[in-house]
Amino acid sequence: MSEQMPFNDDYDSNTSGNAEFLDLFNKSISRRELITKTAGGAVAITLATTLTGCNDDNNSAPAGTDGTFDDSKTPSSLQFKAVDKNTLNAFTVPEGYEARVLYAMGDPIAASLSEWDDNNVPSGASFTKRSGDCHDGMTFFGMKNSQYDANESNEGLLVMNHEYINNANLIHPAQNTVNQAIRGEDDVIREINAHGVSIVHVIKDPNSQVVRINQSSPFNRRITAATPIDFAGPVKGNDLVKTATSPEGTFSLGTINNCGNGYTPWGTYLTTEENFNQYFSREDTDRSENELVSLNRYKIPTNSGYRWHTVENRIADEEYQYDRWLTRKEMDLTASQDFRNSTNTFGWIVEIDPFASNERPVKRTALGRFAHEDCRASRAIQGQNLAFYMGDDSTGEYIYKFVSDSKWDQRDVNGGYAAGDKYMNNGKLYVAKFDFNEATQSATGQWIELSINHPLIANYDKYRFADQADVLVNARLAGDAVGATKMDRPEWVAVNPKNGEVYVTLTNNSNRGRSYETDAANPRNYFDNDSGSTSLRGNINGHIIRLREDGDTTTASSFVWDIFLFGAEADSLSNVNLSGLTDANDFSSPDGMWFDPRGVLWIQTDDGAYTNETNCMMLAALPGQVGDGQITQAKSGDSTQVTPAGASLDDSKLRRFLTGPSGCEITGVTMTPDYKAIFVNVQHPGGTWPSNHPTELNLSRGVGTRPRSATVVITRKDGGVIAGEALEQSQPA
Repeated sequence: MSEQMPFNDDYDSNTSGNAEFLDLFNKSISRRELITKTAGGAVAITLATTLTGCNDDNNSAPAGTDGTFDDSKTPSSLQFKAVDKNTLNAFTVPEGYEARVLYAMGDPIAASLSEWDDNNVPSGASFTKRSGDCHDGMTFFGMKNSQYDANESNEGLLVMNHEYINNANLIHPAQNTVNQAIRGEDDVIREINAHGVSIVHVIKDPNSQVVRINQSSPFNRRITAATPIDFAGPVKGNDLVKTATSPEGTFSLGTINNCGNGYTPWGTYLTTEENFNQYFSREDTDRSENELVSLNRYKIPTNSGYRWHTVENRIADEEYQYDRWLTRKEMDLTASQDFRNSTNTFGWIVEIDPFASNERPVKRTALGRFAHEDCRASRAIQGQNLAFYMGDDSTGEYIYKFVSDSKWDQRDVNGGYAAGDKYMNNGKLYVAKFDFNEATQSATGQWIELSINHPLIANYDKYRFADQADVLVNARLAGDAVGATKMDRPEWVAVNPKNGEVYVTLTNNSNRGRSYETDAANPRNYFDNDSGSTSLRGNINGHIIRLREDGDTTTASSFVWDIFLFGAEADSLSNVNLSGLTDANDFSSPDGMWFDPRGVLWIQTDDGAYTNETNCMMLAALPGQVGDGQITQAKSGDSTQVTPAGASLDDSKLRRFLTGPSGCEITGVTMTPDYKAIFVNVQHPGGTWPSNHPTELNLSRGVGTRPRSATVVITRKDGGVIAGEALEQSQPA
């Protein structure tokens, strides 16, 4: 998710009136008494062993299927030289590392197409074989014999999202219709095709570790905002997703605003549809009260800045490609004849099999509809139910969990969409409610099932749910009904392969302390004293919360939790910089996040509060576990808020790995299984990057100086393991 969206995405549509976390506190002891409590009163959790990879008849099985974890591959400390904070229009990595630009906006993935040229911008149609804009979530799938192989590092498919159009003037010819009331068709086609997903065949040299794109590969393809995508699960065929495009409600056209991502243990990619509301314009004539409640809760605007529905003089035959972006009821027509439901066809988790170019992607409706930032699977342990954890990235929104009815069977590796049907069509969707008891110092939470059979949902007075499909289409409203905890913009999710703990980035909330009271799970409200302005206030720098399921089982209905890290400037007040961050590891607005299979946590930022001192960045961390810290007090306006904090990490456990060029967000992170190449995305850079990147390290051959989003691959100059220096030093001579 970007701070620099073309439209304001940091909206607050949660007017449910749910009790804030503060209202749930047990007030049986005073805060003064609580301060005297020691770390011994914090939640204590014992580490559980889990997880690694094992082979089967399908070439490989993903990490996590045999119940063990190989600690010998996890660094004991971080010993690369921390990258200094800077505001350069450059991509900076540690000494001994080098970064190559691999794939930038407009680059072709077919050998027959020309390279990008600022002065000769290619047609909109050509973007079905070119990189889209605003690279985001990303996963590397090792490939052997044209199948997924979790152990293969030197050949694979790199799959990534293209979230939105950063600055339309950068993707179009100088003469364009960006600011016109009636949009030109080629401009709109270019924008529609610049959204979605890229699937790119990459090959890594096992000696030099240099990664290159195979432009002649039949696996290279784009999925765009115009690609037919099937529905699956409880909402398929429901009246709420019937449109003139698909009168039976069985498919939709396209995927949009693809932000974070995920991947399945059977070898498919999950892309998430986040702020889809921005693409629609809306008319309310003859709408029912229920429809209006839903449209408002999902913040569908009256007028979209994209204005794709305004195209005239259309050459393309599929006029629905344009008309569907205006949602309204047409007189004397049914839902299956107009586009009153077009907004309901977005906001889902979309499964893509990178190895099956002849099959349609699938929208997995059992996982609910909201502004999906991310979707991470639980550890894949043989015989245990799979779970998928998700955040809804808007102010005051919720954290969700979907638990499959099916138990994991490693024989389903390479099972494609059939495996997706098995594990993602049937199960239970839950929303999180956090609690903290000051008397016992226990931080606990509940997973509340979003079911039409729940009396608070069945009898909700603000919206009348018709059936379970309606609950899934309007998951936000169902979360309101059951009193879920309003969070500070839940973004990416990561699952610790060592112990199954779930981490969620809460990027920031300028309204925390105003329209949202502070609570233990969202505890800070403060001013940015360095800015000289009082406009930066609330939870300015964000934090990362983590939870552990009771019994270490995905089917648990309760959990324990703490706050792993608080974003802050190194020189902030001690009750703001609660994690004791230093110049080597301070950060603001955590966003992207991923655990590699060794248990190294990669944290990325999308910031606007600290960019006067440093560009956005990525850090590496070696976490402990829930309960390893102590109860502390966070600054909350003129008072303090009690909260459970994780153990402070010095710079041997948390340090800055890279900074991006000025103006950018750092996002998307994945790695080859040998840990020798790590891929990162640079979204909406400023200046002239990547054309100013060192020529010998720039594999994008685009012509011109327009800033372009791009994928970067980072390797060590000596061909060693990324962040593996400590292990190498511990080896006998």
